[in-house]
Amino acid sequence: MAVLMREAIGGTLRRARTARRRTLREVSRRARVSLGYLSEVERGRKEPSSELLAAICEALDVALPDLLTGAAEAIAESIAGSLGESAARGRPVGLRHLDLRLATGTEPLTTPVPAAVPFAPTGPAPAPAPVGSRPGTVRAAA
Repeated sequence: MAVLMREAIGGTLRRARTARRRTLREVSRRARVSLGYLSEVERGRKEPSSELLAAICEALDVALPDLLTGAAEAIAESIAGSLGESAARGRPVGLRHLDLRLATGTEPLTTPVPAAVPFAPTGPAPAPAPVGSRPGTVRAAA
């Protein structure tokens, strides 16, 4: 079974905290969150809000994108382990945008694009409306 997001985030937070040699008590004080709740988050029992994650990351001096990238990698490894070798070659969904690039004009197109048909109005151009007239109204000639 794949790792849940809250478990991946909790594990990433715990690794970041222990790598910095900080205790739960120190981080909970700096983040202004209860010790018990922080412990539950690290164990993957509670799903923290974005505000709480930002506060914990600040207390740990960890960038929020780095935390989320670590969690995404943990989930991808879990999926790769459960699906086998073929999934291990892929990247997490959030990193697929790295494969996108802008066309430079020198690369061949993969699908032909139909030629654009220029717009050409037929008939004479309409006369401009007199100043002060409203569209859809007819003025009587004097």
